[in-house]
Amino acid sequence: MSKVTDRSRDIGPFVPGPDDDMIICRCEEITKGEIRQAVHDGMWNMAEIRRYLRCTMGLCQGQTCGKLVKGIVASELGIRPNELEFQTSRAPMRPTEMHVFANEEEAKIK
Repeated sequence: MSKVTDRSRDIGPFVPGPDDDMIICRCEEITKGEIRQAVHDGMWNMAEIRRYLRCTMGLCQGQTCGKLVKGIVASELGIRPNELEFQTSRAPMRPTEMHVFANEEEAKIK
């Protein structure tokens, strides 16, 4: 059984670290301590961490913090980062106002 899916193992109690106040996910303002605490609360894979804390779901879609978050989770679990499942990333998106699409259609007609 994979270490990541074996939830019967004990990862030990959460012990606050001196750098737990360091912001890891700038878009959602999530700290290293919050990520570490989430792992000790039972969030053992990237999908759970993402849903629980919203890290890697901000404007950058994990392009800035994804590897850092994965490294912190792996470190808390005592495994290598490549043992965690692949994290899907999306391209950063911006809201588009409808008049932009309307002007695009008008340009095609002309």
